[in-house]
Amino acid sequence: MENNNIQEQKIAVIGAGAVGATTAYTLMVKGLVAEIILIDINKDKQEGEVLDINDALSFSLVGCVKGGEYKDARDADIIILTAGVAQKPGETRLDLVKKNKAIVSSIFKEIGTIKQTAIIIVVSNPVDIITHLSQELSGLPKNQVFGTGTCLDSARLRSNVAKKFKVDPAQVDGFVFAEHGNSEFVAWSTVSVAGKKALDLLSKEEMDQIENEVKNEVYEIIKRKGATYYGIAMVAADIVNTIFLDENKVLPVSSLLDNCNGVSGVCLGAPMVVGRGGIIRTWPITLSEVEKNKLQKSADTIREYLL
Repeated sequence: MENNNIQEQKIAVIGAGAVGATTAYTLMVKGLVAEIILIDINKDKQEGEVLDINDALSFSLVGCVKGGEYKDARDADIIILTAGVAQKPGETRLDLVKKNKAIVSSIFKEIGTIKQTAIIIVVSNPVDIITHLSQELSGLPKNQVFGTGTCLDSARLRSNVAKKFKVDPAQVDGFVFAEHGNSEFVAWSTVSVAGKKALDLLSKEEMDQIENEVKNEVYEIIKRKGATYYGIAMVAADIVNTIFLDENKVLPVSSLLDNCNGVSGVCLGAPMVVGRGGIIRTWPITLSEVEKNKLQKSADTIREYLL
């Protein structure tokens, strides 16, 4: 990313639905960027969200939140893609593939040529498949186009493990791997609580219960309130912060894997070092044989939708 002055940087959030609007609001509250452009095909919704967010602008360091056209994303430093059909009760994320691939393809056509130093963060579901598509359509280097992957799932994992031991979630390390969806899995070999391995602290039954809670929380939220957006908005803001401050933070984002525990050629959530240039490198974690098989199975599931 060529622009190192946070006071001059610009983010385009594409999609003014619950996730996009909450993401724009979260970026504004955190004061992470000078200019935020919210873009949606539904101009009334777009303008309504912009007006609402601007009511809070005097409490923020952000200079400008405004609506725009798709072409306004061409010179953004970061593009956050949230557009698409939302998951409904009873649906999996993979049920959204056909409609959201068409929507995203149309959006990239409308945007046109994106500046070569831009970074695209994909939030739209199914995030792994849309990330793969965005890498193909954007014309940018693949390390500059990645999805939120299993960042939210890993946050849920930390919260649930922390609750179990009554400790701060910041004391819990570990990752959920693979699809942001039903074939994801907790890599328990990576999980620790204040330096102690989770495998030494939890029974198989306890681990299974936590993993099920992490995997199914989305369905519980959608059933009760229709959509999830607070957590994923914080994930997107955290990734933006990591990029702008060049933190080189290890995050389980979705990117094209290259011999990650034997898996290549498919976008899945796995730990990557993220900094100013996007994905800097894969963080080398060796999974157990059982976990490797789960990663391969998840990759096979996603590949069926790439044909």
